[in-house]
Amino acid sequence: MMIINMMTVFLIMFFIGNIIFVSKQKHLLIVLLSLEFIVLSIFFFLLIMLNFYFYDAYMLMVFLVFSVCEGALGLSILVSMIRTHGNDYFQSFNLL
Repeated sequence: MMIINMMTVFLIMFFIGNIIFVSKQKHLLIVLLSLEFIVLSIFFFLLIMLNFYFYDAYMLMVFLVFSVCEGALGLSILVSMIRTHGNDYFQSFNLL
């Protein structure tokens, strides 16, 4: 019964992150924070599944390394965008 409660928490976290990602597309920082929230919910899901099946947690460390790299890349894009355009609005710059 405990695993079902944890799975519902994972699904709620995952869907809230996706809803924020889809609805708040004005600022880059909010989009990056919602992506990190989705990554955190996937990490929580992997932690539950690996503990439930008694596997080694080595894969969690690999996942955390890739998620930290993704976060650092997103922050570097944010800093670059703020330096060149002055804000993080998607409407303030042209993609073409």
